[in-house]
Amino acid sequence: MLVIMDPPGAIPVFLAVTDGLDRRERTKAAQGAVMTAFAVITLFAIAGRQILAYLHISIPALQGAGGLLLLLVALQLLSGRSEDAENALAEQRTSVAMVPLGTPLLAGPGAIVATIVFTRRAHGAGDYAELALALVVVHVVLYVALRYSGLVLRLIKQTGIILVTRVAGMLLAAIAVQMIADSVRAFVKER
Repeated sequence: MLVIMDPPGAIPVFLAVTDGLDRRERTKAAQGAVMTAFAVITLFAIAGRQILAYLHISIPALQGAGGLLLLLVALQLLSGRSEDAENALAEQRTSVAMVPLGTPLLAGPGAIVATIVFTRRAHGAGDYAELALALVVVHVVLYVALRYSGLVLRLIKQTGIILVTRVAGMLLAAIAVQMIADSVRAFVKER
C-alpha cells in the first residue's frame, strides 16, 4: 500500500495543488487529503466488493474514471492557474486537495483494488487487525510527507513551485493516460 499510495510522489502534486496557500491552509489541506484517502480506503476495505457489485462497476471502469479525472487536473496544472482559482476562498482552495489529491491520486483505483484484494485474502481477526494497522501506518506516513512538504517549498521558492507545478502536471497526465490505457486493456481482455 505504501508503494501504491507513494507519499514522496504525492509531494510535488500536493505543492502544485496547494500553491498560494499559507502554512496553516496547507496543513489543513494535508489533513483533508489524508482523511479523505483514509475514509475512501476504509470504506472500500469494509464494503468495496459490495459497492462495486451493487453499482455494476467493474475495476476497469473505476480505473478509466480515475484516469479521466486526473487528466483534467493535469491539464489545469500544465496550463497554469486561472484568475478564478487565484481569487477563490481559502476553504475552497484547501478542498481542492481532497479532490484530486485525496482521491483519485492517493485513494485511487490501484489503492482501492489493492485494499479489496487484501481484505479478500484476510482470514480471522489477526489478519484484519494487521490490515487495519497497515492502513493507519500508510496514512500517517502520507500525512507526515504532505504536512512537511513546506520544507521542500522553502528550498525551491516560488520559481521552483512553477517548475514543480508543470512537472507534476506532466507526471499526473502520464499517470492518467496509463490508468486509461490499463482500463482499455482490461476491457478488451474481458471481451
